[in-house]
Amino acid sequence: MSIDVSQFHQVFLEESFEGLDIMEMGLLSLHEGEPDIETINNIFRVAHSIKGGAGTFGFSSVSEFTHSLETLLDEMRNGERGIAADSVNVMLEAVDVVRNMLNTLQQQAEPDDERSQEVASRLQAVLQSDAASQVPVTTTAKPAETTLVTGWHIKFKPHPHLLQTGNDPVRMFKELAELGDMTVTLDDKALPFFTDLEAEESYLAWEISLLGNISRDAVNEIFEWVEGDCDLLIAPIQKGNTKEDTAAERLEPADKETIHDPEAEPEKAVDAKKNVVTEKAMSSIRVGTEKVDSLINLVGELVITQSMLSQLGENFDPSRLTQLMDGLEQLERNTRELQEGIMRIRMLPISFAFNRFPRLVHDLSAKMGKQVELKLTGEQTELDKTVMEKIGDPLIHLVRNSLDHGLETPDKRRAAGKSEIGQLHLNAYHQGGNLVIEVSDDGAGLNEERIFQKAIARGLVTETEQLTAEKIHDLIFLPGFSTTDIVNDVSGRGVGMDVVKKNINSLGGSVEVKSEVGTGATFTIRLPLTLAIMDGQMIQVADQKYIIPLISIIESVEIKPDTVKNVTGKGEVYALRDEYVPLIRLADVFNLQASAETLEQGLLVVVESDDSKVGLFVDELLAQQQVVIKSLETNYRKVMGVSGATILGDGSVALILDITGLLALYRDPSLTKFKQSIQAA
Repeated sequence: MSIDVSQFHQVFLEESFEGLDIMEMGLLSLHEGEPDIETINNIFRVAHSIKGGAGTFGFSSVSEFTHSLETLLDEMRNGERGIAADSVNVMLEAVDVVRNMLNTLQQQAEPDDERSQEVASRLQAVLQSDAASQVPVTTTAKPAETTLVTGWHIKFKPHPHLLQTGNDPVRMFKELAELGDMTVTLDDKALPFFTDLEAEESYLAWEISLLGNISRDAVNEIFEWVEGDCDLLIAPIQKGNTKEDTAAERLEPADKETIHDPEAEPEKAVDAKKNVVTEKAMSSIRVGTEKVDSLINLVGELVITQSMLSQLGENFDPSRLTQLMDGLEQLERNTRELQEGIMRIRMLPISFAFNRFPRLVHDLSAKMGKQVELKLTGEQTELDKTVMEKIGDPLIHLVRNSLDHGLETPDKRRAAGKSEIGQLHLNAYHQGGNLVIEVSDDGAGLNEERIFQKAIARGLVTETEQLTAEKIHDLIFLPGFSTTDIVNDVSGRGVGMDVVKKNINSLGGSVEVKSEVGTGATFTIRLPLTLAIMDGQMIQVADQKYIIPLISIIESVEIKPDTVKNVTGKGEVYALRDEYVPLIRLADVFNLQASAETLEQGLLVVVESDDSKVGLFVDELLAQQQVVIKSLETNYRKVMGVSGATILGDGSVALILDITGLLALYRDPSLTKFKQSIQAA
């Protein structure tokens, strides 16, 4: 009887990815001349397991590549070879290659054979050398490339969300144009009708011909920040040949369509829709047995309670009412515990997000000529898997910002009386019902005068404005703001910090910064532990119920007639102590007939979003409760001003308000598009 081993592929891939993370952490902890046998043994075991598993499942390219890495590690653990920085760097690159090989296997995409062959050759050079220090680690240029390749043909199609990550194709094209002679062809076939345009989504694609003596690394560097956020194909233009050759490099598989060039045979077309389905089906979470055991026990309790209630229902009479009430209370308790138990399954330690940063700090600090020690604390702090997946990019921006703008070079630190080694600290902990992540450094801190002058130059503030230190710090989160005059591959493009704030706000969180000149800066992120369930305030508007996220509410007040004023061009404002806040009548926004005919008959819910306060006029406040969030975009379509929906206890549906979107839409005098969306929903 034959066995279909493909059913075990996903388990092998998941274990291999975990093993590669262990390898990377182990390699980063190795120091020249200080061999740690236990660490080397751990790294060797991972390489050996990946090699053996790949061979078993027929992944010969992975097995063959890993063989050289395994051999090098074997020599180190047997004392035949010392620890050298050069060999460690080569092995780190080998880890990247193996990870890319496994990703292409998982996504059924084309492997980067050129990159794997290059690193394999360097591994062989290390093995054949008398000393690891002879390995020319910094040699990344490809001689054949500079003599044979006359340019590059690039197909670039951003995913719809790319602009929301802070990346700007126009800036990327400007940098490409500086490398050589560039010709760009626009593909606007995906552009929708004007009425269906979403301002923050990308619909265009481009084909680029870039001619000149340009290395592949120089081209890759420009697209480095958009990997995973676009469909990208880079192929060399051979000398004397205008066609793409077979060494086309796909950095990321297509998301919505097949990328296929009929002139690039034997290049294989990859059905990206198939890949997307495969990735979704393969998404999984490793759960500790204690969490599973707890759920089994809870289900057992639930079955007992259900049995008890069934017996009561068979021959029920009023004398057994007390037993019925006790049973219902027990059912409520069991249900709540089961809900909490299931939510715990989705909770993962933040180490899954933190573990990428030792390598990032290692590579960037070396590139910038800085010495940096990374400290990670609170790695076992848990949060929802969905939040984990979305917090990665903001954290990368903050870490890059600290490395580039915060921490000084060794000579500047020495002149300031500091240690030449800068300190970068990532810390996570729970506070109330939120997760708090701190990114801090002991660098130069924020230069408030420079920030203020840059803001004036960009027209963001006027010279006469008097801003507190906190307000000046907040300027760095404005779109397009940057204090760097020279654009590099780490920062300076005026994108990043505004994206950090926007992405964190979209998760229902907040970010703030504290800084002291010469001492350092700390960025503090506060996030809900899960996006699946939230605490909400139910409100009544006419005959409809809506949910306001509790985290957005500042207070609720009764309205007195003399506290509301009409301001020309701004509508109604409410006098809240020493400030005026815009007043939004939700009945008008939702095109409903309010039950409260006058302001005195209703209530004002004061909410905050993006440091702006606004008062929502409602008919009535109902209960506060936890609500299970259902995605409106997934089940219907995107509705402006609404972040989702929930099903209430009576089976009716209540929309969850998006305060940021609601405020932005309120500032649009027509509100036509919003009303149409609400009515359609």
